[in-house]
Amino acid sequence: MTEATSRRRGRRPNTESADTRDRILTVAREEFSERGYEKTSVRAIAKAAGVDSALVHHYFGTKEQVFEAAIAVALAPAQNAPAAVADGPLDSVGERLTRFIFGVWENPTTRTPLLAIVRSAVNNEAAAAVFRRLVVSQVLGRVAVQLDVPDAELRAELAGAQLVGCAMLRYVIKVEPLASADVEQVIARVAPVVQGHLTGP
Repeated sequence: MTEATSRRRGRRPNTESADTRDRILTVAREEFSERGYEKTSVRAIAKAAGVDSALVHHYFGTKEQVFEAAIAVALAPAQNAPAAVADGPLDSVGERLTRFIFGVWENPTTRTPLLAIVRSAVNNEAAAAVFRRLVVSQVLGRVAVQLDVPDAELRAELAGAQLVGCAMLRYVIKVEPLASADVEQVIARVAPVVQGHLTGP
């Protein structure tokens, strides 16, 4: 079907639909980042994106589903964590994973949407449930399958808790001196603990 035919039949061409969907997601990430989950509404997202709120529901469904779609994109860089685990010997997996996760947080481009996700998850159970589901399925679960050790899922989750806790204190709450410490110094201190969770007795 040509674009002209599509327009005559009252349908948007695929490229326009994709652009609209991407614009809604971009705006949703900005709204959740600035206002948090509780204070962000589908109506506000639609207004900022220049569309009707019915179109937001058409593409994504409920506000929770909009949030999930928005943070899935933001979490995309962290989905490479399993590759960081697999790429090298098991006795240095803690440093590789720690370095990778802190690299994601140190990058302003990836840090900003992550901050929005964490702040929303801390303040709202619905947002927390979405965050938990995505982190477990897209990151920790995939890390666990790379580990040839007993209790791999528990080990991956403990390592994740260590890294998320450090990230919370350093980037969200900004507790000193951790917030201002050299990232290499932080990695050097944290990596052995993560290693212990992943491969220790």
